[in-house]
Parts: sequence; structure tokens; C-alpha cells
Amino acid sequence: MYVRWCRFGISPETGRRQEGRGKFVARNSSQRSTPAGPASDGSTGVYGITVAAELAGMSVQALRLYERKGLVEPARTGGGTRRYSDTDIARLRRIGQLIGDGVNLTGIARILGLEDDNTALHHDNSGLRTRNADLKTSNAALRASNTALENDNTALRAQHHDRRSTG
Repeated sequence: MYVRWCRFGISPETGRRQEGRGKFVARNSSQRSTPAGPASDGSTGVYGITVAAELAGMSVQALRLYERKGLVEPARTGGGTRRYSDTDIARLRRIGQLIGDGVNLTGIARILGLEDDNTALHHDNSGLRTRNADLKTSNAALRASNTALENDNTALRAQHHDRRSTG
């Protein structure tokens, strides 16, 4: 099977011509699917490798090398095309800074791993602080409720004691 290339699309070329096969068909721009909007959280891959390299200020080959070394993991489309997110671009810029400081790729991997761990720990710590504050509030409410119940219990005992004394 051969493939015909043109600026409008790709179509298979077979030995036998059938209606609708092996012909070029120009697509109307209104038939294209609407592209997904950029991710609001910056974690969805939207940039191709060329644009990502330009945004990060490095070569396309450098991006491929950093991916091979495990320093960055871009998302992939169904066809295998790399898609870089805003988070990936920031990470690539950090890699560029560290290279500029004279750190080798092994050191960069270690530094980025420690930075990721530190970020995760700060996030966990923030969650724990929030949970602690919630527990303190809940504890204070329980103590107030316990005090009220103890007062009610004392009053009931006093009434019970008074009834026994008089009865």
C-alpha cells in the first residue's frame, strides 16, 4: 500500500481504484474538530516539542535527551507525539538554570527529585495543619458539650439525692 501526500491530507493508494479511495479531498475548515482549550491548571500537554523548546530556551535535541534521562515526562498523543504542559516548560527552564550553574544531569535528576519531594511534603504539611485546626475546633465543641452534660448530670444527681432525703 502506498500513501499519497498533499497539503490537504493523506489518502491510501491501492492497486484498484474504488470510489472515494485514493483521491484527495480538501477539508473544509468548518469540519475540523474544535481544539481543546489550554489547561487552567497548567498540567495538560498543549505544546509540541518545537514550541516547548523555544519557550524553554533550548534545543529540540536537548528536550529529547532530558526525556531519555527521565528529567521530564511530556504527555503523548495517541499517535505518540510529545505534548508539553506549562509545568513541563517550567521544569525545563529549571533544568536550564541548573545546567548554567554547572550541575551535571545526574545531579539535576537528584535536585529535581528532592525539590519534588519538598513540594509534596509542604503540600502534605499544609493539609495536616488544616486537619489539625479542624480537630481543635471539633475538640473544643466536644469539651463544651461534655461540660454541659456534666453540669446536667450534677443537677440530676442533686435532684435524685434530694428526693431520697425527703422521701
